[in-house]
Amino acid sequence: MNTQSINNNIQAQKDILLNHPLYTQIKTIEDLQSFLEIHVYAVWDFMSLLKALQQKLTCTTTPWIASKNPETRYLINEIVLAEESDLGLDGRRLSHYEMYIEAMQDCKASTSEIEQFLLNVEDTKNVFIAIKSSSLDEAVKDFLNFTFKVIEKGEVHEIASAFTFGREDLIPNMFTEILRNFKANFPETNLSKLIYYFERHIELDADEHGPMAMKMIEELAENDPIKWAEMEEIAIEALEKRIGLWNAIEKRIKEKELSLA
Repeated sequence: MNTQSINNNIQAQKDILLNHPLYTQIKTIEDLQSFLEIHVYAVWDFMSLLKALQQKLTCTTTPWIASKNPETRYLINEIVLAEESDLGLDGRRLSHYEMYIEAMQDCKASTSEIEQFLLNVEDTKNVFIAIKSSSLDEAVKDFLNFTFKVIEKGEVHEIASAFTFGREDLIPNMFTEILRNFKANFPETNLSKLIYYFERHIELDADEHGPMAMKMIEELAENDPIKWAEMEEIAIEALEKRIGLWNAIEKRIKEKELSLA
């Protein structure tokens, strides 16, 4: 097995995501706000997948000891730099999560729910308790629980699979679809920060991080058929959870439309 065979075996899930009816449902600024208010959780929890890989594939403790693979070490540190301290539209250094929050504010989307959720994560010091006690849609809870269960289990090849096939490899095409609809539906709305965020992801993931992440997968598999099978299983589940997240956003948009009818 190799990365191409996994990609072939997850194509059905990727096709569902790339052709999801959600994209054509975002027709008004209220629809966009609904999208942002749920999708922000995927923007946030991505960082925990990345940080889990950084902890396992680089040295983040003292005394410092060189990690096993310099190429993988470079990949993770490069992505952390870009995700945690990138240049924003106005030249300030911001994480991509912070960029997204500012873009939400420009669109007048509410950030109170995600901010309260993160306060609960800090207060409880247990992300699973914070997820369970939240009022999030069950599909959003499932999405977050999956991410943190993979991290908690601690198998680096499985974390890398969720990161690569569920996020990095998928983002360029998926975000291109979203961006196309945004530009078509909101030509007179100031979406500069949001468009910058999406275009930055497309640029980084398609040209740099995506191919590098595939190399990381090959290295972590170590030609072990069991690891390859486990990575494929995680990849499929990660995409199924993303489909559930998209369904939840579509449901919220439709519910808001009905309430206004």
